[in-house]
Amino acid sequence: MSDKAVGVFRSLRFFNYRIWAAGAIVSNIGTWMQRTAQDWLVLTSLTRHSASAVSIVMSLQFGPQLLLLPVSGYAADHLDRRKLLMFTQAAQGALALGLGVMTIAGIVQLWHVYLFAFLFGCATALDAPVRQTFVSELVGDTELPNAVALNSTSFNLARMVGPAVAGFVIASVDTGWAFVLNGFSFAAVLLSLCFMRKHELRSAPRARRTRGGFAAGFRYVWARPDLKATLIMLFLIGTFGLNFAIYISTMAVSVFHVDASRYGALSSMMAIGTVTGAFASAHASRPRFRSLLISSAVFGLGCAAAAVAPTYWTFGAALVVTGIATLTFLTTTNSLMQLSTEPAMRGRVMAIRLAVTLGGTPLGAPIVGWVADHAGPRWAILVGAASGLAAAVVAARALAAERGRDKSADAARAEE
Repeated sequence: MSDKAVGVFRSLRFFNYRIWAAGAIVSNIGTWMQRTAQDWLVLTSLTRHSASAVSIVMSLQFGPQLLLLPVSGYAADHLDRRKLLMFTQAAQGALALGLGVMTIAGIVQLWHVYLFAFLFGCATALDAPVRQTFVSELVGDTELPNAVALNSTSFNLARMVGPAVAGFVIASVDTGWAFVLNGFSFAAVLLSLCFMRKHELRSAPRARRTRGGFAAGFRYVWARPDLKATLIMLFLIGTFGLNFAIYISTMAVSVFHVDASRYGALSSMMAIGTVTGAFASAHASRPRFRSLLISSAVFGLGCAAAAVAPTYWTFGAALVVTGIATLTFLTTTNSLMQLSTEPAMRGRVMAIRLAVTLGGTPLGAPIVGWVADHAGPRWAILVGAASGLAAAVVAARALAAERGRDKSADAARAEE
């Protein structure tokens, strides 16, 4: 293996990270199977191609990121992350199995999907900040950017496989079996957590249990111009841009009129881009704020190209470009915010990041869904394009302000 390849995969030197990555890839494939099957079930079986219903599912699934923010951030900073992950992963697996059994039995209704989406979202809200900060315990801060990027690579490799497998399962047997397979996939993560070498975990300092710990996270972020700018960008793109469940499903059904397998292939096409972006991020040694400006601008332009794509294949090509930009943007924000944050504050800061990124879905998804239902899917994607370009403006202003502060500091030193 070349030195370049070794550099990209350098976090795999750590035993705990290797078995974590092995369990994660299996579980991630199941997660993408469920997401694809869930949208297809709502769009084609439980409604008459209602993008608004899909947006409600998204809102219920991602809304708990904001609703449970005080609890999730506190848990990530104060509790044993490995044990908490075992609980949240088991809960998600049980919920997936429950929805699968109801779907196979033919008794599932739309409100059932809404309920399971909300419960799944609650489990994910507790899981996500813990899972992201747990990576530093596996590899340490030095290799954190590489490990974060490899996690994203795993998630997006699964995004290539999961939707395609889900499309095959839906067409061959039943939608419910995609949920059942996802439920069983969580066993891989649980086994990896059980077999970790506990003495090799690099436990970070735990935050002291004091009153106002939750508010301290917000005060910490508010005092940091770089973190504030990053969160504003995440809000814009997360709320109005990362609604690909709506974009892809409505374009597949209403514009290109394809079946379940070709619908799943569209998600896999986007994953080609996200995997490419993940590998590029894994190779980079340090994340830079300038990457946020470039990736958000490319995200906006990629969404615009997808909105005007005349054919199924040109739409897929635009998704590849958008996928590269999406993954670069999200991975860079993750690494920048973790590395620039005090270890004892990371859980709360990452919980805020996730709440801003995904918690805006209850606001953005219904708007995008309404636009798709009343003006058409192409106009809905243009909403995402506008969010990317607006985020690029925020990044440009933040970089200009940082240069201004640097010049002022240099001038002050020169006068001393």
